[in-house]
Amino acid sequence: MTNALDDIDVAFTKATDIKVVASYDASSALAKQIGQGAAPDVFISADIKWMDYAADHKLIKPDTRANLLGNQLVLIAAKNSKLEKIDIGEGFDIAKMVGDGRIAVADVKEVPAGLYAKAALESLGAWAAAEPKLAMTENVRGALAFVARRVTSVGIVYETDAKIESFVKVIGIFPEASHEPITYPVAATAVTTNPAVARYLNFLRSSSAKAIFERYGFSYLIKPTS
Repeated sequence: MTNALDDIDVAFTKATDIKVVASYDASSALAKQIGQGAAPDVFISADIKWMDYAADHKLIKPDTRANLLGNQLVLIAAKNSKLEKIDIGEGFDIAKMVGDGRIAVADVKEVPAGLYAKAALESLGAWAAAEPKLAMTENVRGALAFVARRVTSVGIVYETDAKIESFVKVIGIFPEASHEPITYPVAATAVTTNPAVARYLNFLRSSSAKAIFERYGFSYLIKPTS
């Protein structure tokens, strides 16, 4: 999302002369920051749960909310790893696969990428054996970096993150049925009075934004309005 939104914001500024300042972190951290008084104009979450949290705490304007993007959960290894592509399915034993190695994941208690990873491993019957071998990071980019630097044998990240890191390779795709759909909702915050917000949200729904998001591997969930 970082790379895609950086490009989106450049395109938006070029089209409107309105500058966008972005703050990136795990969705859980961002939602809590807003709840503690941070005052961004727009919130984009990597899962439904944290946008629901924002809605429940009256931190967003409900009528501006939309499910914008989708993604896939993948298993990655370092580019020069001997691990090869595998079919991930019922009975997948990731703990046995890594042996004495470790598995990089975002925090499985709060961060969306970690929550999806835990759900997928539980669904496949691999969680109990895998849990002691987890190397948890503050966000999905941390998990990506662990694998790229060979700190861990494998990692579980979004397909879009794997796509922008040249030092990793995708060795497996988790079945969509093994976890909740990976959905990125967007909404204006409750406190914003910035007149540019409507223009920015409209730009996120444009064909120009769709092309950028899809270039980074996201699926675009809404029909472009322009």
